[in-house]
Amino acid sequence: MALQCGIVGLPNVGKSTLFNCLSNAKAQSANFPFCTIEPNVGVITVPDERLIQLSDLVNPERVQPATVEIVDIAGLVKGASKGEGLGNKFLSNIRETDAIIHVLRCFEDDNITHVDGNVDPIRDKETIDTELQLKDLETVESRLQKTEKMAKAGNNPEAKKLVVILNKYREALEKGESARTVELTESEEELSKDLFLLTNKPILYVCNVDEASVKDGNKHVDAVREAVAKENAELLIIGAAIEADISELETYEEKQMFLDDLGLTEPGVSKLIKKAYALLDLETYFTAGVKEVRAWTYPKGSKAPQAAGVIHSDFEKGFIRAEVIKFTDYVSLKSEQACKEAGKMNVEGKEYVVQDGDIMHFRFNV
Repeated sequence: MALQCGIVGLPNVGKSTLFNCLSNAKAQSANFPFCTIEPNVGVITVPDERLIQLSDLVNPERVQPATVEIVDIAGLVKGASKGEGLGNKFLSNIRETDAIIHVLRCFEDDNITHVDGNVDPIRDKETIDTELQLKDLETVESRLQKTEKMAKAGNNPEAKKLVVILNKYREALEKGESARTVELTESEEELSKDLFLLTNKPILYVCNVDEASVKDGNKHVDAVREAVAKENAELLIIGAAIEADISELETYEEKQMFLDDLGLTEPGVSKLIKKAYALLDLETYFTAGVKEVRAWTYPKGSKAPQAAGVIHSDFEKGFIRAEVIKFTDYVSLKSEQACKEAGKMNVEGKEYVVQDGDIMHFRFNV
């Protein structure tokens, strides 16, 4: 599935360091602006304890986890919406992603220069917000001109509704508020989908902190938390430098000792990957057999035929039924056969909405 999260931020906030921890694709990392020019794409494995539990029970020949694509996008500077720096390229790259991971520098270090001279994550956030909002305002005003003409030309109720929506967006953007802060009805959201506004994408703010702040945060994190309170957004505290150290350790035991010393239960990158997966509105179902135990990614809310199509389009075209076992039942009873005998395998049709963690087997005929 080609859905992507884009990592964005000002130069030198730790984006590429974080990306390197997430991916085997090593983005260049150096202490100067525009270190990353071309977007680096990493296909990241999604940590899932359920997959480990299933493989322990089935003992398959291979195990295939779910993945998510993360894109490291060049650092942005003021004036990007007008083409300054790498502005046009940045905006083009971010438009192609489905969700945003916005990295903010929330640590002090005199050895790492800041493009604006000092550490201020709120100012940094506003710099990027402003550039994206200006680009969105340009998009909205252009679309509004065309839509108003259509609305006036004749009986076009959809155009009239869209004019109302566009004016809502314009009002918010002119006040320096992102499109995601605008409240719309379900029908209005459907009507405005093809606007593809940059500030309407799902967003996760990642506060990059030092070692002392990785567990409880600091004053910079508190400021960011307050600043994003009105947005439909999530926040995660992570120490990119610490994650880089953890990624260099070879054994699970060494990594766990390192985490224990910091008072953490899991690496920050694991939390980040899980949040990125959820940010894209993705869920997982499993197939489990002696050949392979595999996690399959599907859009939340998918019905059984669409979920089957993730495996192969023929599965969706010729869908007959799905045999479904709940994860908790499988783990409790320890095998597919035991679930069948206990009446815990359900036969579902085309209208079944797949649930996260379902273990599925599809019947189809093409």
